[in-house]
This record gives sequence, structure tokens and C-alpha cells, in this order.
Amino acid sequence: MLGLHARMAARGGDFTAAVVARCAAEVPFYGELPRRTLDGEVTRSITAVHELLLRALRQDGVMGPGDLTRLIEWSGRRAEERVPLEAVIAAYLVGAEVWWQVLAETAEPEELTGAGAKLLACLHAAMPAVVLAHRNAQEDIRSEDKRVRRALLTALLAGRPYEELAEAAGVTVAGGHEVVAMSFEPNPPPRLVQSSLEAHAGVPVLMDHVAGIALLPGGYDLSGLWDSLGEDIGHRVFAAAAPAAGPAAVPAAAQEAGRVLELVQRLGRPPGLYGLDDVLLEYQLARPGDALLRLAAKLDPLEEHPYLLETLRVFVEHGHNRSRSASELCVHRNTLDYRLHRVSTLTGLDLAVPAEARLLQAALVARDLT
Repeated sequence: MLGLHARMAARGGDFTAAVVARCAAEVPFYGELPRRTLDGEVTRSITAVHELLLRALRQDGVMGPGDLTRLIEWSGRRAEERVPLEAVIAAYLVGAEVWWQVLAETAEPEELTGAGAKLLACLHAAMPAVVLAHRNAQEDIRSEDKRVRRALLTALLAGRPYEELAEAAGVTVAGGHEVVAMSFEPNPPPRLVQSSLEAHAGVPVLMDHVAGIALLPGGYDLSGLWDSLGEDIGHRVFAAAAPAAGPAAVPAAAQEAGRVLELVQRLGRPPGLYGLDDVLLEYQLARPGDALLRLAAKLDPLEEHPYLLETLRVFVEHGHNRSRSASELCVHRNTLDYRLHRVSTLTGLDLAVPAEARLLQAALVARDLT
């Protein structure tokens, strides 16, 4: 096919111009590139592929190791330039169509079958190598992106300089954040959690999956997110959020969110999203010391009467509503009143006195914490 090779070589300019024009018109990624990029790097790449196809016409085999090596190198470079794999594949297929059109115009009838077979053989050899090389390069890029983002989050949580890491990660961290501590039962795949959070937030989310800490955009409406997250991953989600007005406030917000999360789990609260206001009294009572132990000890006289302790807890949880408490305990109102009287007698604290009732409620929390 030496004659065909010479004729196709003479059509190189036509081939390249046609492929560039069709890619710009038909492939969205290339259509958004500036003209100087199309006339520069894109044109040079298509010219290089044209030369590979020309060599395939001239040689007995389809593509030698050197040709495949060049394709792999180009594919890796395209991935590093953040060219989507679908755009790369589309460009190769456009090139194949244009090459066939030029062949049909240039080849003699007896040459066309062999040249078409060579084109298909080239595609058969090239496409798997291109896809594999592009995906491997993308995976390397994603791994590096993850490493930089983890380093950025670590710097923010530690209150260390973060500006260079933010620039390298391509993430804007100025402004407010919602710092969220999370726990799952059982632990789901990290990629599933990350994907769900980013789908709901609409932006890349910085997250440390080992520590269970994530940064969401400030002002983001968190209501409903955790139910959706639980549905996405199929696991129970415990979460606590604390606002950070700016990067400098992230360490304190992370500590607050972590303490709130630990507290709601110690108290046996149901899955969901909590803030400091949801456990304000409990948060303060959780400070270790003699006062917490003495407060919990107020209920020691009920230790041998677990049904009285349960009655007190239900009564407090139902806001001192006797009817609802009796219904919850499946007892008569008179039985409930007798039990509450026994609680007051044993502890020396009268539930009818507001201050003493508050002390008993606090003692229940202290008992749970200790």
C-alpha cells in the first residue's frame, strides 16, 4: 500500500483540519476550548495520530510497541490535563470516521478493503490501551488529590497554615463552615459516604474518614441531610455539627462537634443530627469532677428499686405529664403517684418543688454520664 500511503500523507492537512473542526462542533469539551488551544496542542495531537495511521498503512503489522507506548503517554498527559475520558474516546472515533472518509476519497477500489481492515485493527489495538492508560492516570491524580485534601483538612483542624494546600487542592476554604462529626453503625465504605455528602452539598467536601470529621459549606441547610445520607448508605448515622465563622475557628468547632457526638452516644440518643443547643445541659454536666459524682449519687437510694428509677426517667422524659407517663409505663395514675412519692421519700427531693425537680432531672443525666 505504498501508493496509498503517499496519497494519504498528502491529505494530512485536510484530515487534521476536518478532525479539529468536528471535535470542536460535536464534543462539548473541545467546543469549550479556546481557538489557540485547538490550533496548537489539539492540532499537534491529531497530526501525531495521523502519522501513526500512516505507518500502519505502510507496515505489515498494525501498531508496534513504540506506537502503543506513544498512545499511552499521550493518554496519560490528557488525563493530567483533566481531559475527560469520554472526550478522548469521542475524539478518536471522530478521527476514525474522518480517516475512513479520506480513505474512501483517496484509495483505489482494490485498496479500500485492506485499508479499512487496517483502520479497524488500529482501533482494536489502540482503544483498550488508551482507556487503561487514561484510567490509571486518573486514579493517580485522584489519589494525589485525596492526599492533598486530607493534608488540607488536617492543617485546618490543627490551626496550621493552610493556604498553599488549599491552592494545590483547588478548594476554597475562606468563609464559614459547618464542622460535622459523624459515626455510623456499622461503618460504610468511605467512598459511598463521600459521594453522598458531595451529591447533597453540591461541592467537594473535605473529610477525614478515619476521624469522622467533614467540612460542609457555611450556611448550608443541614436539615434532612442525615436522613438522606442514612438512606444512601443504608446505615444508622449519628452526627453533630458546630459552626465555624472562618478557617481559624475550625479547630474549636471540631472539638465542640466531637464532644456533642460523644455525648449523644453515651446518653443513648437516637440516630440523627445534633447541635450544642440540643444537649446544652448535658454538655455542661458532662464536665468531670466531684460535683458530677455527687449529683449522680442523689439517685443512689433508688439503686435497689429499678422500677422507681424507670418511673422517674419516664416522668421526666414526658415533661412531668402524669397521663402520658402512666400510659407509657402501663400503670394506673394512682400507681404512678405512689411511685413518684416513693422517689421523693427515698431521695429527699420533692418533684412538686421546681428546683428539686430540676435537680432530679440533672441527677438522671449525671447518672447516665457516670
